[in-house]
Amino acid sequence: MSEVKKSASGSGRGGGWTRFVTARPRLTLLVALVLTALAVLAGGGVADRMGSGGWEDPAAESTYATKALERRFPGSQPNVLLLVDASGAEAAGGAKASGEAGGAKASRAAKATGAAAPVDNPAVVAEARRLAERLDAEPGVEGVGSYWSTGSPALRSEDGRQAVIAARIPGEEKDAAAVLDRIAPTYRGTHGPVEVSLGGGLAVRHEMQTVIQEDLLRAELIALPVTLVLLVMVFGSAVAALLPLGVGIVAILGTNAVLRGITELTDVSVFAQNLTTALGLGLAIDYALFVVRRYREELAAGADTHTAVRTTLRTAGRTVLFSALTVAVSLAAMLVFPQYFLRSFAYAGIAVVLLAATAALTLLPAALVLLGDRVNALDLRRLLRRGRATGEAGDGAGWGRAAALVMRRAPVFAVVTTAGLVLLGLPFLGVKFGTADDRQLPVTASSRVVQDELRDGFPGNPGGGITVLAEGAATPAQYADYRERISALDGVARAEGPVTAGGAAYFSVVPDGETVGADAQRVVGELRTAGAPFATSVTGPAAVLVDSKDAIAERLPWAAGIIVLVTLLLVFLLTGSVVVPVQAVLLNALSLTAMFGAVVWVFQEGHLAGFLGFTSTGDIETTLPVLMFCVAFGLSMDYGVFLLSRIKEEYDATGDHERSVRFGLRHTGGLITAAAVILAVVMVAIGTSRVTNTKMLGLGVALAVLMDAMVVRSLLVPSVMKLTGRLTWWAPGPLRRFHDRFGISESDSYNPSADPDVEEASGKWRETTSLRG
Repeated sequence: MSEVKKSASGSGRGGGWTRFVTARPRLTLLVALVLTALAVLAGGGVADRMGSGGWEDPAAESTYATKALERRFPGSQPNVLLLVDASGAEAAGGAKASGEAGGAKASRAAKATGAAAPVDNPAVVAEARRLAERLDAEPGVEGVGSYWSTGSPALRSEDGRQAVIAARIPGEEKDAAAVLDRIAPTYRGTHGPVEVSLGGGLAVRHEMQTVIQEDLLRAELIALPVTLVLLVMVFGSAVAALLPLGVGIVAILGTNAVLRGITELTDVSVFAQNLTTALGLGLAIDYALFVVRRYREELAAGADTHTAVRTTLRTAGRTVLFSALTVAVSLAAMLVFPQYFLRSFAYAGIAVVLLAATAALTLLPAALVLLGDRVNALDLRRLLRRGRATGEAGDGAGWGRAAALVMRRAPVFAVVTTAGLVLLGLPFLGVKFGTADDRQLPVTASSRVVQDELRDGFPGNPGGGITVLAEGAATPAQYADYRERISALDGVARAEGPVTAGGAAYFSVVPDGETVGADAQRVVGELRTAGAPFATSVTGPAAVLVDSKDAIAERLPWAAGIIVLVTLLLVFLLTGSVVVPVQAVLLNALSLTAMFGAVVWVFQEGHLAGFLGFTSTGDIETTLPVLMFCVAFGLSMDYGVFLLSRIKEEYDATGDHERSVRFGLRHTGGLITAAAVILAVVMVAIGTSRVTNTKMLGLGVALAVLMDAMVVRSLLVPSVMKLTGRLTWWAPGPLRRFHDRFGISESDSYNPSADPDVEEASGKWRETTSLRG
């Protein structure tokens, strides 16, 4: 029993850290307060330095062509569109001939009489040219062109009521957005006979960034009070409920400061802030729940404050550390992808996970030392417990009985649960990948309104087609021959060009149907394989999508391999088994099927679109499934580690496999469910966003978390562990010796098989757990 005494004294592995964080609790909290205040200052305005793009591969052909076109032909890549509406300036001849008022009727009357369309009205032409000249003179704006200067039918609506002035604002996204903010008030609104609205890719991304910031603030205002209420329901004590919330706030503020620093070095997506809030609150609450719950158990078992804190850090603290590592690894896997959209979530996720764990293992113990048994103060559930019997049938007993029932019918629960999860995931077999566009925004967003007009009323979406850059010497005849060949490709509505300058040229190709649909993607492939007497590179939304899909497909095995291998290693170090890690990976992956099935059924196919308030485009943005997998898998492992650590703790103490599974579920089932519900509330708050991708991320991960906690951990894990029996803990001799030397478990006490006093020790442990129950 010497090892038991050693652990109880706080010596051994982790003892130094325990003494460090508990020796000067007031100083620890003061330093934390100062660092948090500095983080608030450092992280202020971080959203303004973030971008709203990042879906393209920087090394792709489309990215090269986009940059080359921006240098050589600014007008070929417009990112700002002025939609000029001349409905108010009806053609006088058409109106007189028909006696009809209104834009569409006037246009039909104009066609019948041969009168000019509204956009060709002399007053409209003069005003439109004046606006174009003024825009061309603006600092930071280049490549200005319009229907009135080019006569291009792609820049004029089919009913003749609207036409477009196109321009490009070059430079980094943040700089371009600043220019747009400066000029937008000048051009938006009424100008003589016309009404002007702003659209284009830059305007869409800028408005999306603004909407995301507003939605994030609203999500925080929703999540924080609801979370506090749920924590009070879980803990009873208002004092205990405030501790996890404080840890979460510290993690969020610290992560904002980290992201602010990263924006000085590389691009960071504004979408990552949503993950910061969700994981900052969710994981901090998970870790704090686990730590505070274990601390209160130790107090209930008769330990004094310092002993309870030391035991909590030595046991639950290690589990929190392992959990944080598994989540961080899952999120770090996104660093293998070239798109900064995905990499941004890795930056934010790793930072917030490590900060949440650090706060839970430093600030929380310091606060517990100062609070002592006052952590149970302001118990709001006391009245509800009056007159109710307590004891063995109390907290957790229901989870123990549920685990026993599941294990008695293990084959049935294992087969039925697995079949149900697979069935829920079947819609994902029909997934179609696309790219994010203006339809991510609500229908009332100003840039979305403009893009809808362009999509529905113009023969070719300006700025949305395919562009082919031609480099190298060529004759006019060769250019003409190439244009004829690409015009004849199946799926091409028309090809225009070439526009030449400085030994290079570009062709504009308008595909049939959707700008990024399957036909447009096929045309991109045919353009890239079509022979030409000069070097060509293809860009445009469809080309960016093709390259993005290729980049993800190429690196996805690496990301999955990193997640699986590191997860296997970490779970082995926790359990000493080679079977449990394999089970954990497979069951975690299975828990995600409902999320992926729902993503396709709801967001791709459009079910519940009206209820949830989004526009279905018939596809899923390419990077979203990767992001959702990494986040949800990490959170699933988070709960898995909590459960496995308590199962292993009891198995080490008793050697009784089935008892250990019941013990683990009894002591963590309610905790995991509460943590999952709280995290789901945070994710649903994020899911109230008006931006579709953010809505999909929030609601999808919320579903995955609930399915994992309430189905996989409650039904599938105990049934599968029953079926594998004592084989669950098997490992070959060399690996077992490796684990004995380097492994870490929640129980640091002793090896029951080698302890002559095992029966006495196990009896004392059972007595203690009875008091805790």
